[in-house]
Amino acid sequence: MAHEITVKVRFSETDALGHVSNISYFIYLEEARIEFFRELGLKMTIDKWSIIMISANCMFYKQAYFDQRLKVTSFVTKIGNSSFKIGHRITDANSGELIAEGDAGAVYFDFSSQKSERIPDGIRAKLEMHKEEV
Repeated sequence: MAHEITVKVRFSETDALGHVSNISYFIYLEEARIEFFRELGLKMTIDKWSIIMISANCMFYKQAYFDQRLKVTSFVTKIGNSSFKIGHRITDANSGELIAEGDAGAVYFDFSSQKSERIPDGIRAKLEMHKEEV
């Protein structure tokens, strides 16, 4: 089961060439991840933050433009002891055309001890529900 959000491209997210700047895609993926983490039941407040990002990648296939609606689909591709990987697809919300694909590595992390921790069983079970084979 994948998680989905829709974003509307703002003018400020475009560049001098008139299409979405490559950095904006990473902002869309971050927004999608935060909403996905909330759905998993993770606290998304500074004092309760438990996830640290260790990698982020994005491949661009088509251009996106101002005022376009994009659907960002997120799903889990791998679960380890303390880490997991999230896959992302960005498509045109109307046509379904693939715009970009990305992934991000995340670690369950204790900020007070500055060490990774085993993913709690309840969170692991929820991650498993969102797992897709790639």
